[in-house]
Amino acid sequence: MQRRTLLSHALLWACAGAAPLAIAQTGAWPDKPVKLVLPYPPGGNVDGAARIISEQLQQHFKQPFIVDNRPGAGGMIAGEAVAKSAPDGYTFFMGANGPILFSPLIFKRSLYDWKKDFAPVSSVSFTPLLLQVNPSTPYKSMADLLAAAKANPGAITMASPGAGTTNHLVSEYLQRESGARWTTVHYKGNAPATTDLLGGQVQFNFDQLSVAQQFLQSHRTRALVVTSPKRLPQLPDVPTLAESGFPGFSAETFTGILAPKGTPAAIVDKLADALRQILSDKGVQDRFTALGSEARATTPAQFTQYLTQEDNRWTPIIKQAGITAD
Repeated sequence: MQRRTLLSHALLWACAGAAPLAIAQTGAWPDKPVKLVLPYPPGGNVDGAARIISEQLQQHFKQPFIVDNRPGAGGMIAGEAVAKSAPDGYTFFMGANGPILFSPLIFKRSLYDWKKDFAPVSSVSFTPLLLQVNPSTPYKSMADLLAAAKANPGAITMASPGAGTTNHLVSEYLQRESGARWTTVHYKGNAPATTDLLGGQVQFNFDQLSVAQQFLQSHRTRALVVTSPKRLPQLPDVPTLAESGFPGFSAETFTGILAPKGTPAAIVDKLADALRQILSDKGVQDRFTALGSEARATTPAQFTQYLTQEDNRWTPIIKQAGITAD
């Protein structure tokens, strides 16, 4: 009896000592540099968002937040690195639709599953796409493009920045819903796809406003529709897809932050709360607006729900279209 009592007391003292230590460690987080691992090279929408966020987080926490660019394999090199890193709050994955949701579905060698390997922290930004055509084409509206694609299936070409990107999936959705057919040409990123659009080698593409705006302003491309729920203030005369025969449809690319599964909830919540404060600042919101994006934070639960909805929405399209990257 005495031995059991002594053992019980020892366990109680151990637990009592461990709890303050865990609280102290979480409370002190971060006490050294934190890495935001990105699946893209420097430049572009996600990298631009990460630079804004890392700067603000550094000011908020008084510790460096380092942007670590690790492109390749549809974003899965970066994703795998974070999924396998220690869940200690010092390595996070900042990705977008493709690397987080789609790449694990379209590559034969799937390296992670966001539902099993990550703890969603928060969204950072949302960016609609626009459909733009080379101005040498006769298409002045979405109806014109769809009519031509139905009359001559496969004759029109669409430039995609890569298989399984949101740009590609929106294209597949529109073909499925409208019955129109065009030929999709996949490129290794937005830059070469845009180059061929400007050169007339392809007729249209879907791109983000931050990239397309300069070409629209110089009349090197022409916008037919935007994928946002409402018309964009920067392009008030360009209708939405919902207004152009696809009621209720909208699509956005997102950027968001995920932690390795097992990261303490207190750290996840602390980072999410900091992002909420940062992204509600008018100056920060204006910087995202300049990128053609909307700064918008979510709670971990809200971001998880959003990812689940997007997963359920696009997975059937990927499977029906037989999209692969191998």
